[in-house]
Order: sequence, then structure tokens, then C-alpha cells
Amino acid sequence: MSLTLDFTGKTVVVVGGTSGINRGIAELFARHGARVAVASRKQEKVTDTVAALEALGAEAMGFAADVRDPAAVEEGLGRVHEAWGDFDVLVSGAAGNFPASVRGMSVNAFRSVVEIDLMGTLHVMKASYAYLRKPGASVVNISAPQAFLPMYGQAHVSAAKAGVDMITRSLAIEWGGDGIRVNSVVPGPIEGTEGMARLAPGPEALGKVRASVPLNRLGTPDDIGHACMFLGSDMGAYVSGAILPVDGGWSQTGCGGMGMFLGKLVQQMEGD
Repeated sequence: MSLTLDFTGKTVVVVGGTSGINRGIAELFARHGARVAVASRKQEKVTDTVAALEALGAEAMGFAADVRDPAAVEEGLGRVHEAWGDFDVLVSGAAGNFPASVRGMSVNAFRSVVEIDLMGTLHVMKASYAYLRKPGASVVNISAPQAFLPMYGQAHVSAAKAGVDMITRSLAIEWGGDGIRVNSVVPGPIEGTEGMARLAPGPEALGKVRASVPLNRLGTPDDIGHACMFLGSDMGAYVSGAILPVDGGWSQTGCGGMGMFLGKLVQQMEGD
């Protein structure tokens, strides 16, 4: 059997796919022949991304929905299914983050991250199940190293993303009988993203992060997209329930002491 990364005729849905890593994932699938649907909270971002995907030669569509609103997510995914049929690949990547200690953030701020990252993932998974190709669909949740490596000022993200990874592993069992594979991809430090700008503000901080990566470089959205493409293709046909770091070995070092760096940053921000 010949295995390729050609997604011609395949339907790929990227939730959160209008910025950063997730937009890069959407564009990579588009460049490899997929028809791609994106979802984001802001309609203007959806419109801009759909135009960019079409400029790459892909068939594209999108919808605006807040992942915290399960009815809106279900309605939007339903419109994609009505237009294109069953989903071959679903990437769930909506996320929120900011550096803050538990003492320094409100309960509502903590809840907001949990609702976007964890509950948002749940809403996307539940709403998508009826539309996933059975057998053959691949679901990829975008996680974070904070799910298994605690960091100062990241308790909210650690709690939320650890939950995302456990949803991944649980649904790999629950949905396996339908021939649906469910995995998590864990990005390391990715250049040019809003997340890196928040966690490593300024060239000096970014340089320290780069130097802490064993491969001695920051990742790119394509690095994450290639992992998603592998998991979404027949090459990954026997991979399910995996939590896959794509980080140049960064997590093997404890993320290069990122927790201590964030501790100093948060203490400066909060005046401790």
C-alpha cells in the first residue's frame, strides 16, 4: 500500500484556525490538497483566513463561534458537514493563556482559561462526533507542555491542558470502536506566535528560550502542521491515544527552566 500526505478530496476542520499555530496547520493542509474549514470567535478573522486559504488554491469555508458556547459550535460544525459531508481530520486548537500566579488572578480569570481550553475541547469533541468519518477520522487536540510539566504562573493552563490530554486518551478508547483515532500534539516554543510573545517577551527572553531547546532553534507552525498531517494520514493509521511532544526535545529538559523564568516575570508583573 502506498502511503502519502496527499489530502486531495479530504475535509479538514481546524477550530481556532485563524491565527498562530492553528492557522499554520490550516494552511499546510490546504497546500496539500484538503478542503479546509476554520472556526474562530471573530468573524473578521474567519473571513481573512478563508480568503488566504482560497488564495492557496484550496476550497475553504469558516464560521464564527466561541468554543465556550456548545450550541454555537454545534451549529457551525453542522453547516460545514451540510456543505462537505463527513470530516476526515478535526484539529481542536482554541486556547487562552496569560502568565499569572494563583494568588494574582481572579477566580474568573482561572475559570476563563479552563472554559476555553478544557470545556471548549469538550464542546468541540461532542459536537463533532456525529460528523466524523467512521471509520477513518482522525482527531488532533492541540495541548501544551504545561499539561505534564508544572510551571510558575501557569496553574490555570496546567489544569486545563492536563484535562485536554485525558479527554484525548479517554476518547481514543471510547471512539476506537468506530475507527476514529484521537491524539494530542504538544507544541514547544513556536516562533512568531502570540503565546511566545506573552511567555517570552523581548529578544533577550526569546534568545534564552531558543538556547534551551536541544535542537537549538524555535519551532515553526509547519513543524506542528506536519505532525498533524502525519496523524491525520494513513501513515498514522495505528496511532491513537498518543500525547506527542513536537518541541525539539525541549520538554526533556524540563522546558529549559521556563518555570523559573516565568516565576521572575510574574513576580515583576505582580510586584512581589
